[in-house]
Amino acid sequence: MLRMPVSQGCLCVVKYLMFVFNLIFWLGGCGLFGVGVWLSFTQSEFSSLPLSFPSLSAANLLLVAGGITMITGFLGCLGALKEQRCLLFTFFLILLLLVLTEVTLVLVIHIFHDQLDSKAQKDLKEDMKMYESDPGLKNSWDNVQKMFKCCGVTNKTDWYNVLQGKLPLSCCSVGTQTCVEGWTEPCYQKARKWLIKNITSVLVFGVCIGVVQILALVFSMLMYCQILSVEKHLD
Repeated sequence: MLRMPVSQGCLCVVKYLMFVFNLIFWLGGCGLFGVGVWLSFTQSEFSSLPLSFPSLSAANLLLVAGGITMITGFLGCLGALKEQRCLLFTFFLILLLLVLTEVTLVLVIHIFHDQLDSKAQKDLKEDMKMYESDPGLKNSWDNVQKMFKCCGVTNKTDWYNVLQGKLPLSCCSVGTQTCVEGWTEPCYQKARKWLIKNITSVLVFGVCIGVVQILALVFSMLMYCQILSVEKHLD
């Protein structure tokens, strides 16, 4: 006689726990999306550069990750409140796929770190060849070098093949008529250091979101099983 009320009581507890975790998950997605928007606006002055530029690729990654997290979190909250098996199972599959994708992405970045860096630098060097013919690209490179006080992708000599042995004025201090020496630090590494310095808290926040994702997965399956149990008792 008491089995059904106990099952309904367990379902109620799991339901609200899942709702809370998914609400945190959704808010985390809003946070990631917000940082992505901030990063995009911050880097808007050199938006013509290839997406392989460190801060631009990070901005796009955060926007996509934040958007998907927000949608998934909303779906989880809805599934918890409505107590619909179909919605819960869909949420579970999407979240499982998201977690597996994130784990795979982290492993790929960790294992192929050097290869990805080399590919990104190669793309940027290739793009530099259009410096004189593309005003938007020229403006972006000038803004990058002025902002970070850097020169070239991996070295200032990257410009020699593009500008026939010369350096752009943006490689030197403002007001310089001709640039001979140029900044010593390469732009790729300088931008990467800036990104790591400014996004460390976001990475920690991302790890916390990952923990919430796993908990949401567990609670979604628990709730699914509890709904099945209640439905069997009702039958």
